[in-house]
Amino acid sequence: MGNNTATTLLLSLLFCFLCLFFSINLVPSALAIWLTLPSSGTKCVSEEIQSNVVVLADYIVIPNRNDDFGSPTIALKVTSPYGNDLHHKENTTYGNFAFTSQEAGSYMACFRADGHNQGGEEITLNLDWKIGIAAKDWDSVARKEKIEGVELELRKLEGVADAIHKNMLYLKHREEGVRTVSEKTNSRVAWFGIMSLGICITVSALQVWRLKRFFRNKKLI
Repeated sequence: MGNNTATTLLLSLLFCFLCLFFSINLVPSALAIWLTLPSSGTKCVSEEIQSNVVVLADYIVIPNRNDDFGSPTIALKVTSPYGNDLHHKENTTYGNFAFTSQEAGSYMACFRADGHNQGGEEITLNLDWKIGIAAKDWDSVARKEKIEGVELELRKLEGVADAIHKNMLYLKHREEGVRTVSEKTNSRVAWFGIMSLGICITVSALQVWRLKRFFRNKKLI
């Protein structure tokens, strides 16, 4: 009985470790970064996201202690892989945006210093970008379903496992697409090589025939 309990505990710990490992390495989660925006120009952040994934983000300009012109403002634009505008705001110092990805690909958030800024100094921006399982409000889930403690942690692990499964399917689909393109490209290159070789042989044969005809007309052979 004791051995079975120890084995179960060991397997549970191993499962938790694997879920934690894969959630860090395979599942898009949270990204909190500081950006330094130049006085002119744009700085962008992009993330590869599959379809039907919830994305939440908060951003705020960090005030400069030595800034005598007031808090600087920025302009923000978030676009989908096909260039559709998901969020656009100007002359702001803080805000947030949220969307559910409609197509898989690289989603991009671009920040730039607003034209009304004075002083020409760099702007420091904090961006908290949450994707998928990290964007879920677990406090609301716990209150709604009246769960807590171990049960809540197991629910989180279940969400992580589901996210890992979906991400693996997405990677498999992308690998199949890349392999298909590679095979088509390889086939086209092979046919191009055969066609080029055929053209070279034909041109060489015509050149030899023309030279022979020329030498015969000149009675050199």
